[in-house]
Amino acid sequence: MKLAYVDTSCLVAVAFGETGSGRMAARLHRYERLFSSNLLEAELRSALLRERVLDRGAQLVSSITWVYPNRPLSREFDRISAAGYLRGADLWHLANALFLAPTARDLGFLTLDERQKEVAVALGFAT
Repeated sequence: MKLAYVDTSCLVAVAFGETGSGRMAARLHRYERLFSSNLLEAELRSALLRERVLDRGAQLVSSITWVYPNRPLSREFDRISAAGYLRGADLWHLANALFLAPTARDLGFLTLDERQKEVAVALGFAT
């Protein structure tokens, strides 16, 4: 089964039709199941509200399965920090992906953020 964790940057690009968004939308459809932290919904809704594009949020998140960690993500934060520095939200998304797939081998990590992608690759995720 093809599984992937989706960072907010991917859905924001699709929502606003940014350069490469068609390729990203097609890529998202290649996965049987998509996962993300529910931080994605807050970040996406904030971007949509800022741009006054309110009708796309529910449609874009409808295929996401939410990851709800049942413990602190300290171990994941430490692993990520050893691989490189990330800002808070990027760190949180990668930590949730590691919580879901500790070896990173069975889960793709989709992001348009280059720094986050570099760290995800260093951790073993296919991007």
